[in-house]
Amino acid sequence: MKLIRQRSKSTSVFLVILMVMLTFPYQSVLAAMIETETSLETLPQAEAARNTIKALLAREDAQAVLRAQGIDPVEAMARVDTLTDNEARRIADQIGEFPAGGGFFVTFIIVVGIIVIILVITDALGYTNVFTFIR
Repeated sequence: MKLIRQRSKSTSVFLVILMVMLTFPYQSVLAAMIETETSLETLPQAEAARNTIKALLAREDAQAVLRAQGIDPVEAMARVDTLTDNEARRIADQIGEFPAGGGFFVTFIIVVGIIVIILVITDALGYTNVFTFIR
């Protein structure tokens, strides 16, 4: 009887874990046929996106930045070819949205302004004494 209880305990633990795993929600997959025209239409868009990224990487200033960060420009060009179509299109679409280093000053001014406002409010409430002209 003791032997049966020992073996059934491990089996019951396994079955409990299996039952709990079966109760977790899962997402069903829907597969559909893709038309040839649809797949052929995305090919030129992906190649245009890759060409845009390669044109950016071919610029001398971009290559200087890559070299400064220890990245070989030839290897970066090779990695562009390994991107999936969706990745290449997403990166090419986001290239125009990336800040060109001008966003730091604006962010710095906003952060300093928020800090000053918080200090003025806490000075007015009497929690701090940073500004002597506020009482």
